[in-house]
Formats: sequence, C-alpha cells, structure tokens
Amino acid sequence: MKKIIYLVGNKKFKQEPFEPFSLEVCKFLDIFSKRLSALKEIKKYPDLKSLSFWCRKKNILKFKNEEKDLNFKIGLGLVFHITPSNVPTNFAYSLIFGLLSGNSNVIKVPSRKFKQIEIICKILKKLLLKFSFLKGRITIVRYQDNDEFTSKLSYLCNARVIWGGDKTINSIRNHKIQERAIELSFADRYSFCIMDTNKIMKLNNLEINNLVHNFYNDTYAVDQNACTSPHLIVWIGKNKKKIENKFWKKLYEITKLKYNLQPFSSIEKFTDTCKYIISKDNIKSIKIFDNLIHKIEIKSLDSDNHLMRGKWGLFFEFYTMSLNNLKNIINNKYQTLTYFGVNKEDLKKLLIKNNLKGVDRIVPIGQSLNISLKWDGYNVVNSLTRTIEVR
Repeated sequence: MKKIIYLVGNKKFKQEPFEPFSLEVCKFLDIFSKRLSALKEIKKYPDLKSLSFWCRKKNILKFKNEEKDLNFKIGLGLVFHITPSNVPTNFAYSLIFGLLSGNSNVIKVPSRKFKQIEIICKILKKLLLKFSFLKGRITIVRYQDNDEFTSKLSYLCNARVIWGGDKTINSIRNHKIQERAIELSFADRYSFCIMDTNKIMKLNNLEINNLVHNFYNDTYAVDQNACTSPHLIVWIGKNKKKIENKFWKKLYEITKLKYNLQPFSSIEKFTDTCKYIISKDNIKSIKIFDNLIHKIEIKSLDSDNHLMRGKWGLFFEFYTMSLNNLKNIINNKYQTLTYFGVNKEDLKKLLIKNNLKGVDRIVPIGQSLNISLKWDGYNVVNSLTRTIEVR
C-alpha cells in the first residue's frame, strides 16, 4: 500500500455515531473559529477568513434552529470524505458537515500542499488535545493513487461524500460501499449571475463599489474555481455601453489593486479565450482589460452554455430583456444563481413554473461562497443522519 500521510489523527479512528449538533461539537467549532480568526496571516487568505466567520457560534446555532426533530436523529457512523483538488478549504466544510450531523470522519485532502490546509490542520491538532470526545472522530489524510486505501475506507464507511468532477466521482464509484451505506456526490456544477442594468445605473459611487467588491469576492477570491463562482453574466435591460463604463471599469480598478494574476494563469486564460474565439460561432464581441478581465459577449444562450467556463477573470455576458430566455438553457448542471436588482420571487417562479431541473441556490451577489447545510439540493443533516421513529 502506498504511503498514507496522517495530517490529523491516526489509524485508530472511531466509527460510532452521536447526536447532531452535540454540545461538544458546537464548543469545538466555536473555539476553532476564534483561533482561526485570531491568526495574523489570515488577511492573506480570504477563504480562511470566510471559514472562520462561517463556523462561528452564532452561525452554528442558526443552523441548529433551522433543523427540525433533532431529538429523533443520530449520525450514521463513519463518513469518508473525498474532497476536490482545487479548493483548499473545502475539506473543512465537509468535515463540519459530518461533525454537525453526528458522525466520525475520515477526510482525504488534496495532494497539493496548500498553506490553508496546513493552517487548519495545525489548529485542529491542538484543539483535539482538549476535546477527548472528538479524538478519533477527525482523521485527515493525504495520499495519491492508492486504490487499496480508498476501497478499504469505502467499504468501512456508513456514508461517502465525494466532491469533484464527473470523472472523479465515477472513478470513486468503482469502490464498493456497504449495502446500507449512503453516498452524497457534489459533482461538477455551473453557476451564473443575473443583473438588472437599469438598477445598476441608479447606484451611487459607494453602492457600485460595494456591488463590484461583492462580485470580486464571488469570483477572483477563488480564481473562479469554486462551483459557485459565476462564469456567465446575464444582463437584463439595455445600457450596454453605460454598464461597461460603470461595472466593468470599476471591476478593473479593483482587480488591478487586489488581484495577483500569476504568469501561468495569465497565459492559460489568454489561451482559453483564443480557443473560444476559434471554436464558438455565437461570439459577438471581446474586450480585454490588461489581461485581468476577459469578457466575451455572446449572441445567444444555448443548451451547451454550461461548457463555456472561465478562470482567473474570464467571463461570458449576454444582454436580454426577458428572464424567459433562460428557461431553455438551465439543466441539472446549473447550481448557483447570484443576482442583483432582480426580484428573487421572479427567479424562483422561473425555475418552478417551467419545471426546470437546474439551479439549487438563488443568492445575492457576494454570497455565492456562503455554504449552508442545504447544499446542491441536499439537506446535509437529513442525509447524514438516521431518523428514529418513536410512537
């Protein structure tokens, strides 16, 4: 068996379930949040700052209050988490899903040595010295190409949680799980954004600055790698030239000040833009802002729009006068819809009245990265617990 590196915990992991939102877990997460936010280096890592804010006591209690019939639930036992290679903090959210649901957890983290993973694991190891109840219930491992270990954990676990692309999920599914074990797969998804041009034109300098900062956080803060980051912007209304001057120029100012575009990323983004120019026949115009922003306006919305994706600041945009133009393109690949200036009830009606299979989240711009316990259409606590019927 190839080498397994235990970043937190060891081979002696527990498999017993416990009650969801246990007092010990809530205390543990509260202290974890405080220690993470107290780090001097957290300013370098917006994703760590978001994580510390997300698992603070107030937010965890809000999640608990949203759940019903917790007295009749208990965890499933052992959850095996396989987390994505391109989002450093995803494993921490997946772990917290498991803990809040009352489960012991083994988490496989990316083989790439992200600094964020090192920071989180260091805090967890220290905290586990004080929380004996959770010892053996948090095991974090790193390994590559070890089908033997993956098969072993897959058959031992009571639930398997897979984050990643379609290829990764199908590969993991070659490893059998127990007959009563369940599996949650958070697959490759596509997200987009809708903004009303008329509402944007009425914003003052402070308001447009806040909107664009929020958009920046949804996208550039994670290099558009998160499944929640929008690739397509649908503009409702006219004002095309005015939007370019107001929204895109403000975004350019912010990226120029804040975003560190690496040479490799810059080359790959430019290459991707060229590929789209060559391969797509519905491109109307292209504008590049010092290679920090590439925006490609498309002539039409097609059923394969979810295949047109950008990273590091490559966006597609489409102007329309009606939300109804979206109903023919939304499929089960669509996950998060962020919005500004559009009535959320109208967006909800668009999905439900047209019986659409896609879009699991509708959130304001700036909140796309705010993970909740309702994710990808799953109620995670319900999925990772067993409900006991008592009459």
